[in-house]
Amino acid sequence: MDYREALSWIHSISRFGMNQGLQRIELLLHYLGDPHKKLKYLHIGGTNGKGSTAAFAASVLEAAGYGVGLYTSPYLEQFTNRMAINGKDISRERLVELVERVKPLVERVAAESSYGHPTEFEVVTALAFSYFAGESPDIIVLEVGLGGRLDATNVVQPLVTVLTTISLEHTQVLGNTVEAIAREKAGIIKEGSPVATQARGVALEVFQNTCREKNVPLFSLGEDFKAERVAGDLNGQSFHYRGLRHDFFNLHISLLGDYQVNNAALALAALELLEEKGFLLPEEAIRSGLHNARWPGRLEIMRRSPLVVIDGAHNLEAFQNLRQTLNHTFSYRRLILVLGILGDKAVEEILQEILPAADILVVTKPNSPRAADPRDLEKIASKMISGPVYVRESIPDAVKLALSLARAPDLVLIAGSLYVISDARQFLKKNCIKVLP
Repeated sequence: MDYREALSWIHSISRFGMNQGLQRIELLLHYLGDPHKKLKYLHIGGTNGKGSTAAFAASVLEAAGYGVGLYTSPYLEQFTNRMAINGKDISRERLVELVERVKPLVERVAAESSYGHPTEFEVVTALAFSYFAGESPDIIVLEVGLGGRLDATNVVQPLVTVLTTISLEHTQVLGNTVEAIAREKAGIIKEGSPVATQARGVALEVFQNTCREKNVPLFSLGEDFKAERVAGDLNGQSFHYRGLRHDFFNLHISLLGDYQVNNAALALAALELLEEKGFLLPEEAIRSGLHNARWPGRLEIMRRSPLVVIDGAHNLEAFQNLRQTLNHTFSYRRLILVLGILGDKAVEEILQEILPAADILVVTKPNSPRAADPRDLEKIASKMISGPVYVRESIPDAVKLALSLARAPDLVLIAGSLYVISDARQFLKKNCIKVLP
């Protein structure tokens, strides 16, 4: 088996659909020798900000000298992005070895159990646990896939649990209200694992009730720890942090977006809780780790003149954050927006949020069966924007068109599904297209 064949087998499992539950992953891991039980975890769930929070935490831990595994989803450019140790993705050769080991056990679970065939995410998660157990890093920063209670990552007993913001997403699976979704997300809260969160309102109330039931402490942004943004430009942001045990002033992050300050603060609170579990984190590691943290595809500047930015805003809350950042951080003459989103998102609400900021719109199609039809987006958008609306089915064609329309003072913003951001990012990295002054 080679790398291409390994990926083909992994992705072929998608035909079995999404079937939440822990029985299959627990049985598969049992056949693998329960690799997940040999590791320590920082478990991160929520709606938006999981990946950024994970990146901040992993970067600080690495700066402090620890071996740090990072498991995230989905991947941005290469499948191997999903599992890394100290910033280095799993090698293709190692992934193939793991697939060859896991494949017969997946087939065994499917044949022997009454739970059905393991899902693609369950198989990938089992591969990750096997990889990390073989390398034995000091801690794994583990991002939840979908929901929490029935997510495949929820087989672990973490040292610390983190819950980011909560908003409506995957309503067909998680529920139609923020309260219902928060209950699913709260399923990762476990006895013995303190919780840090930046949730608000009814979601926070759900987490508070769950923590009382589990008899674990809950620490909330704005109450138990605080962040104050004090400066920001296209090179990053500075903020003061007043924490659970420590206060730090003039911390700097390179990620753009006001909300990233809150994500960094949430990561710091989780790291303070990890200190109580024996992880020593000197201030210099905190400062350098935050500064060096990267999370590609999120308000990432790809070129400076004209300014080209990509952002994987995938739901309404993310587009609200994006609109706020456009107002606070960027200066430009015209906004040329390339947009591709999935059809199961709040399409009209997303368009209502972002289109008032755009002068020109180019709609395109994410490489996903769930993609919103760009012709449908064109019809809706034409009623909301006074400027021209173009349709390009191909993401590279959409990016090329946007760049051809841009002048030096303009901002080209490519936003939406990570399927769009991934293809656009790869295209921009490979091509140098001249733009008129």
